[in-house]
Amino acid sequence: MARLVENIEEVSFGTACCPADTAISDASNFRGDTVAGAQVAAFVRDGEDGLKSLSLLVPDITCAACISRVEDAASAVPGVTRARVNFSAKRVTVEWRGCAGLGDQVVKTLSDRGYDSTPFTAVGSLGADDRHMRELLRALGVAGFAAMNVMLLSISVWAGTDMADSTRGLFHWLSALIALPAVAYAGRPFYRGAATALRAGHLNMDVPISLAVIMAAGMSLYQTMERGDAVYFDASIMLLFFLLLGRVLDLRVRAKARSSVQQLLALRSRAATVIGVDGSRQFMRPEELEPGMQVAVASGERIPADGVLIEGMAVLDNSLLTGEAVPDDVSAGDPVFAGALNVGQAFMIRVTASDEKTLLAEIGRLMEVAEQGRARYVRLADRVARAYAPVVHLLGGLTLAIWLYVGAGWEAALLNGIAVLIITCPCALALAVPAVQVVAGGHLLRRGVLIKSGDALERLAGIDMVVFDKTGTLTTGALELAGPVDNNALVLAASLAQESSHPLSKALVRAAKGLPSTALVRNLRETAGFGLAAETDAGPVRLGSRRWVDVDAQEDESDAKAEIWLSDVAGKRTRFSFTDELRSDASDTISRLRELGVKVALLSGDRPMAVDAVADAVGIEIRHGACSPKDKISHLSSFAAQGHRVLMVGDGLNDAPALAAAHVSLSPSGAADVAQNAADFVSLGEDLTPIVDTYRTARAAKRLVFQNFALSFGYNIVAIPVAMLGLSTPLIAAVAMSGSSLAVTLNALRLKWIS
Repeated sequence: MARLVENIEEVSFGTACCPADTAISDASNFRGDTVAGAQVAAFVRDGEDGLKSLSLLVPDITCAACISRVEDAASAVPGVTRARVNFSAKRVTVEWRGCAGLGDQVVKTLSDRGYDSTPFTAVGSLGADDRHMRELLRALGVAGFAAMNVMLLSISVWAGTDMADSTRGLFHWLSALIALPAVAYAGRPFYRGAATALRAGHLNMDVPISLAVIMAAGMSLYQTMERGDAVYFDASIMLLFFLLLGRVLDLRVRAKARSSVQQLLALRSRAATVIGVDGSRQFMRPEELEPGMQVAVASGERIPADGVLIEGMAVLDNSLLTGEAVPDDVSAGDPVFAGALNVGQAFMIRVTASDEKTLLAEIGRLMEVAEQGRARYVRLADRVARAYAPVVHLLGGLTLAIWLYVGAGWEAALLNGIAVLIITCPCALALAVPAVQVVAGGHLLRRGVLIKSGDALERLAGIDMVVFDKTGTLTTGALELAGPVDNNALVLAASLAQESSHPLSKALVRAAKGLPSTALVRNLRETAGFGLAAETDAGPVRLGSRRWVDVDAQEDESDAKAEIWLSDVAGKRTRFSFTDELRSDASDTISRLRELGVKVALLSGDRPMAVDAVADAVGIEIRHGACSPKDKISHLSSFAAQGHRVLMVGDGLNDAPALAAAHVSLSPSGAADVAQNAADFVSLGEDLTPIVDTYRTARAAKRLVFQNFALSFGYNIVAIPVAMLGLSTPLIAAVAMSGSSLAVTLNALRLKWIS
């Protein structure tokens, strides 16, 4: 857990470098928590190779057509290399190379296309959801109240067969007085979206919905004025009620699906107690903390920022960060993380990272990567959805023309055409994959696993083989130096090892702690899978494998302990051997994988004797020792040639090439450069059990995706002919459309019970 944060990707905020584009000229483009006139460049993140990224909250993303329009609009900005929409979070992430000021141009382009946006922050997105929910609930309340009263009047009209025309007309006018203001107020979420789309010169699903509501109310008013019988005030207001109910339920279901990220955000401390140099105490917001500040954390409080424990001991509950319920004991100098709960005595920390640079914020970003990706199933749904909107509008127009041609009258023809537009909304198809990905990501986070790649679950579901590394993966990696050694050799070896992240190197450094260091090394370099080399005043030295220091393969093969060799300036070879224990659940994990029909193999850079000992202990038949990174890739290629799809599980620098070469990969939290390595999954805990849980979740997610596709396609196959034949009113269409989206999302929520 500690190394996860040590190596996690740092977030740096760019500054504008394009003077003409840096400032937002129109503060009205921003909504939510953004300060008017703030610079978009302040929210731009710097990545590798000059790549910059900006995440924007776009509240008007409401359907599959919006996804393609927003992505196309952002991608059309010169310099933009990638634009991806997260449908459930209403978030678009844009990447480019160049100056940070390009973000302003992206915002302006989206606004010109009818999509106002604001820089995305996790807290701000939740606030936007809350505001949207309050607006929908108010509109739903007004529509429900009006619908009940109009329905009572309508029942009186329907039941009163002998009712005088004047009385019927009075009831219709009373219905109009109730329904028309309610339609004007409750329909605002749809009217606003439709107006925005029409101003930008395109259509969205709010357009036919608004048209249906307005036309139903307008026709009813016309019939009331003409003393006719075709009055649809009840239908218009009930149509709005069910459409609003569908959006409210859909928003709640999506919020539930993203509850894991919300739980993480809830871990943010609301205030921090900063200790001044004179011992004074000052309360500050966590986002105001800066590296180097000293913060007091009382018993029962959440840690407000990442930092290191200054002195003493601490007992921390990291359960929502690691998935492990057992509290962690922390000593002075150890790292601590924002959101961890102090379940012991009070202590003080020195801040190393705050706000968006904390582990908590990074986990939230990694959680959303699963939704941002474009897996094969997502690409399929996108292609269908892009072609879907024009086809639906064509079918609506065709329905109107046919019914007019057969002489049904313009009222009936128009209502049937509107019903087709409403009932065939592709929202269910757009949600088919993202809903499952969001639920799966939250489910795995609660079990201590982060998804780093959008198509990782899809690839993991198809594996039939798992390949493990040994040290630090099947074993604990808590290595202890075995037997007496020469202190001078140990000090020299530790001088080389101190810059390496390999478990054996770290064990050497721990063993040499407290010994006087007189060895000075320079030009230190590490070769993955082999070892380290450096220069001293007396000559070159090496530390690493037998092959690296030219040790005879048969020398000192008396035990199966992990080992590392030192070659000093005189050419003397010194062996350091280490004891390492198997993880407690290693054998059980291997057995459970076999029960699921998955083959298991072991690839390690350690000696064959040591590899055989571990493989025999856990029951792995396929094993290969003395593997360099190139050898591991060769074995993986051989497995792939045999038709296997491999999950590679490993950590450390020497495993990075194999992790990248495998069909899919997973690293424990102790892996080197966790936020930047090639792994598709990161396990935050110390156990191997999450590997099995993740695989089972991936298989269940695949089944649910296919079920969602079947639900969405099946719904439309039935709904389109029904609406075109005039068997569905706009009210029924609204209920069916909302029901299809909810069915897909609720089906995705079953993942937590079936995986």
